[in-house]
Amino acid sequence: MLRDNRDTDVQLSDFKGKKVLLSFHPLAWTSLCAEQMKALEENKEKFDRLNSVALGLSIDTVPCKNAWAKTLGIQNTRLLCDFWPHGKVARAYGLFKADSGFSERANVILDEKHRVIFVKVYPMAQLPHLGEIFEVLSSGKG
Repeated sequence: MLRDNRDTDVQLSDFKGKKVLLSFHPLAWTSLCAEQMKALEENKEKFDRLNSVALGLSIDTVPCKNAWAKTLGIQNTRLLCDFWPHGKVARAYGLFKADSGFSERANVILDEKHRVIFVKVYPMAQLPHLGEIFEVLSSGKG
């Protein structure tokens, strides 16, 4: 269980029967991470049509993520705080960069039973392309 930017508990069981995109970004308040999270927000209706939910994750705190979401105009996409234990979820998916103290930039897709069907790690300077995510969500295959 993690807290989101609104200080609400979030766990995978909240999304029973839905596919879940875990969109890991290294740190809030960076321009590329902002674009990554805004893309999730801008495509919320498409995620809904595909019976899926997109969640943004980073190691930042709840107050940090709340202020950032307000600044970016993110109202519908939940930004999760993998703050404490530090990077626990990123570590569970093998995406924590211990030398840097934050996660890789990565997308993980879980099917309706919340089994991993897709994982892609992106170069830190590359914005993840949602086209491939929508392909996987549409096909149900990873």
